[in-house]
Amino acid sequence: MSFKVAAQFVDMCPVTGPIVSPRFFLSYIILVQALLLVYIIGASSYSNQLPPQNLITAPDSIALMDSGKMHSRNFSKCSRKMDHDSLCRGFKMLDANFLSDAKMLEIEKGAEELNIPIFRSNRKLVASVNGGLENPSTLVFSSAWNHDDAQDAPKRFNYPSLSGVEKPKSDDDIAYMSILELGQLIKSKQITSEELARIFLNRLKRYGPVLESVITITEELAYEQAKRADQLLAEGVYLGPLHGIPYGLKDIIAVPHYKTTWGSKSFKNQVLDIEAWVYKRLKSAGAVLLAKLVTGSLAYDDIWFGGRTRNPWNIEEYSTGSSAGPAASTSAGLIPFSIGSETAGSITYPAARCGATALRPTFGTVGRTGVLSLSESLDKLGPFCRNAADCAIVLDAIRGKDPDDLSSRNIPFSDPFAVDITKLNVGYLEDAEMEVVEKLWSKGVNMVPFKLNYTVDSAQGIVNFTMDVDMLAHFDEWQRSGQDDDYEAQDQWPLELRRARVVPAVDYIQAQRARGKLIREVRDNFKVDAFVGNATDWELVCVGNLVGMPVIVVPTGFKKISDAPSNETRRKTTVTAGFYAPPGHDHITLSLAMAYQSVTDHHKQRPPIDDLGPGDSIPNPPTRTVPPRQLRG
Repeated sequence: MSFKVAAQFVDMCPVTGPIVSPRFFLSYIILVQALLLVYIIGASSYSNQLPPQNLITAPDSIALMDSGKMHSRNFSKCSRKMDHDSLCRGFKMLDANFLSDAKMLEIEKGAEELNIPIFRSNRKLVASVNGGLENPSTLVFSSAWNHDDAQDAPKRFNYPSLSGVEKPKSDDDIAYMSILELGQLIKSKQITSEELARIFLNRLKRYGPVLESVITITEELAYEQAKRADQLLAEGVYLGPLHGIPYGLKDIIAVPHYKTTWGSKSFKNQVLDIEAWVYKRLKSAGAVLLAKLVTGSLAYDDIWFGGRTRNPWNIEEYSTGSSAGPAASTSAGLIPFSIGSETAGSITYPAARCGATALRPTFGTVGRTGVLSLSESLDKLGPFCRNAADCAIVLDAIRGKDPDDLSSRNIPFSDPFAVDITKLNVGYLEDAEMEVVEKLWSKGVNMVPFKLNYTVDSAQGIVNFTMDVDMLAHFDEWQRSGQDDDYEAQDQWPLELRRARVVPAVDYIQAQRARGKLIREVRDNFKVDAFVGNATDWELVCVGNLVGMPVIVVPTGFKKISDAPSNETRRKTTVTAGFYAPPGHDHITLSLAMAYQSVTDHHKQRPPIDDLGPGDSIPNPPTRTVPPRQLRG
C-alpha cells in the first residue's frame, strides 16, 4: 500500500524533465520517505483502535467484518481541496481525468444515487456464494472463426390470399392500405410500384416536416428499385408480398451512398459504405426504400439534431422512444411499414404513443450488421406496420441467420397464420385492457388471470448497467474527445455515459449474473402460452428486454386528451396493449394480435394530421410540458 501511495505522489510531482541534481534527488527521496512515514504512522494509529482481526482497506475508511456483514467507518474528513484532489486521483486511475470538475462531481452524485444501490442489489442476488458455480453470466463467447449456423433456413409463412381488392380513387385511401392489400394491387397490375412510390414520397415530403419524422428521402434509389420491381413483374417474376412495397428505415441502419446520421449532430454528415443486413433482406424481397426516418440522437428517446418528433394523434405531444420516426411515419400513412429498433423501450413506447402496430421480436431473430449498436445483448430490430398480419409478413422477410452477427439465429417459428388459438392458455395481468381479454375470450381463447413472478428486484438497474456500459464501449472516443458536450439533450446519453465510466467491471459481471437469474426465474414461472399486459410498464419493458421475449404492441382504443384546446378537437390519446410470449414464440403473439384485430378496427383509424378540428391549430413550438427523462433506447 505504501508503494502505491509513493507512486501516486511521484506521478503528481511537477517534474517535467530529467533529474540531474544529486542534491535535488536526495531531497526528493527524503520527502517521499517522510510522506510514507506519516502514512504508516497514521495507518498504525488507526489499526491500534481496532481489533486485530479487522482489515484496513484504505487510509480513510476501515472495513469492519462482523458476522460476514460489511460496515464502513470514516476516521477523517477531507478538506474541500483534499476531497477534490482525491476525486481527481480516482478518475486518473480510471484514465478518465479528461473530465472537467463539474462532470466529475456530476458522476460522483450519479454513482451515489444510482450506481451504488444497483451494485449492492446485484451483489446480494448473485454474489453471496463463492466459486461462480451459481448464477452464471449471460455473456457468451465463441472462439470459432466461421460462425455458420447448422440449422436449415426457416420455412416461409403461408400468407392469406386476398381477392376482390380494388384500387381506391383517393391517394389518401391508398396510403392506409395494408401490405397484403397493396401487394394485391401490384400483383393484379392495378397500380405500379413506381406509382405507389410517388404517392408515398409526396406524403413524406408533405407531412415529414410537420411531424419532424424524416431525416433523408432516398428518392433516386426509390424510383430505381420501384422500376426494377415493375420490370420483374412484367417478366413474370413475383418476389412475394413485399414486391414493390415502399418502406422506411430508422436512421441507425446503413445504406450505401446515403447519410446514416444516427440522429446526432456529431454524425449528421456521416455516409457509411455498408449495406445493412436487414436492408439487403428487404431489397431481395422486392421492397422499395423511400426514406431514412428519425432516430433519437444515438438511439435515445425522440430528440434529434433537427428537432423532436411529434405524435400524429396529438401533434403537440412528442413520440417518445428513439424509433420515433418509424412510429410516427407509419401511423400517419407516410409509408406502409418501417423498421425500427429497441434496446429498452424504443419500439414499444413510440408504437404505443403513436397508435402503430409494432413487433419487438425475440432477441436474435433479425441480424444487426450495419446497425448502430447500443448493447450487443439487448439490441433488436423489428417492424412498425398497419396491423399484425403485416408485421408477420415483414418478420418473415427479415428473419434468419446473419453470418456477421454472432447473436442472430435461424429460429424455427411456426406459421402464425396457422396457429389454432382455441388451444392456447393466455394469461392477463392486472393492468391488462379488459376489452382485449373479452375479445380474445369470444374468439375461443382460454383466458386466465396471471402474474409473472420473479425475485430479482434490480431489473431496471441491470438494463441501465448493461446498456450504458456497452454504449460507452462503443462511444469511448466520442466522450473522451468532448463531443458529448454538443449532444442534443445533455440529461440523456452524456449523463448516462459519464456515470457508466465508473461502473467497475466486477459489478458489470454481477449484473449479468443477476440477469441470468432473472431469465431462469421468468422461464420457470411462465406457466401460460402468452399473456396480455401493459405495453409501456417500465419494469415489464426492462424484464422483457433482458429475457429476450417478444411482444407485439396493438392499439386498443382512444380517449380524450387532457387540457384539450377545444371541445371539438380531433386529437386523441391512444390506448394500447402488449401481447407477450416466451422467446422463440413470436408466432403466438402475432396470431393473438391478428385474432384481436379481426374483430376490432382500432388499427384502421387515421390520425388527424390534416384537420385537428374546430378551434384547434398546431402550436409551434409546442407548449406541452416535456415529461421527466426516462431511458428509452
